[in-house]
Amino acid sequence: MSSDPSVSPDQPHPVPAAQPEAATERPDSPVMFTRAGAIWSALTVGFLILIVLLIFITQNTESAQFQFLGWHWSLPLGVAILLAAVCGGLITVLAGTARIYQLRRAAKKHASRR
Repeated sequence: MSSDPSVSPDQPHPVPAAQPEAATERPDSPVMFTRAGAIWSALTVGFLILIVLLIFITQNTESAQFQFLGWHWSLPLGVAILLAAVCGGLITVLAGTARIYQLRRAAKKHASRR
């Protein structure tokens, strides 16, 4: 039985409301999330990826022949695959940049209409 006289025995007990995310944080935590910590984590992950790429390149040193629009050249296979991945990433960045520019222009036009 409940000690609260306003709640009858046949009614369910009220459920407390969910607390906001900021309120669930431990106030006694001595260190909060910082930008320097985020940069340190990103650099650590970046260096680990570079180490894996370096291992990949050193293990794939067999030379491969390439042809493109009349040009002929040879590169180590690891370097060629890494170069293709970097070029693909740059194309993705260019497409993303164009889309961001397009969205900013549309937002600016929409804001000027108000």
